[in-house]
Amino acid sequence: MIRRFLKISTTAAFGVLFVTQAHAATITGVINFEGTPPNLPDIKMDADPKCVANNTGPVKPAMLVLGTGNTVANVFVRIKSGLPAGKAYPAPTTPVIIDQKGCTYHPHVVGVMKDQPVKVLNSDGTLHNIHGKPTKNPEFNVAMPAFRKEMEQKFAIIEDGIPVKCDVHPWMNGYIFVQDNPFFAVTADDGKFTLANVDPGTYEIEIWQEKLGVQTAKVTVAAAGDTVTQNFTLKAPAAQ
Repeated sequence: MIRRFLKISTTAAFGVLFVTQAHAATITGVINFEGTPPNLPDIKMDADPKCVANNTGPVKPAMLVLGTGNTVANVFVRIKSGLPAGKAYPAPTTPVIIDQKGCTYHPHVVGVMKDQPVKVLNSDGTLHNIHGKPTKNPEFNVAMPAFRKEMEQKFAIIEDGIPVKCDVHPWMNGYIFVQDNPFFAVTADDGKFTLANVDPGTYEIEIWQEKLGVQTAKVTVAAAGDTVTQNFTLKAPAAQ
């Protein structure tokens, strides 16, 4: 009887999971760059031989990273409006990871839910400090000598584009977005994003890129199970 009950329960749980996933809608898209990409100079890391040794070659700034076909990396994408008012989304306990590796931040841009831990690693074997300069959350500045391999930070207030930097290595910078819902993503080199488990409705999607600004678009999800595509094109600034 116990074995039979477990078998039925497992099957039922799988069925619930399958139904939930099958009826969740998805918003997806690709972010492209239009125009002539700027020729960004290599980062000069000579001041710290460890930084040079921890890279296999020259390193470009992460302010504009393009993939094959001029897709755009490091773009923060989110549902800006249209979600149910007052609905609470629990923060994950799994930390978002930022690794100081090769004396740059990996990833360069991250999204996290408020009260979700952010774990910062030091994989370089050299002195770093992680200096966050929010305007709504408390400022933090934590030294990470070579022997300190990680630290953890949380944010209690939603806030966009918190700049982080290393005072030891002035070229190191990144951004943290703190949200109160899970409907956000950051693009990789392929420029793709996916916002999963979205209910039917009309939403405003916003994208942010640190040098090319902000764009928005209205997206309507007609029915559960749909996949809606919304692409964006970021353009090079006009020559002055």
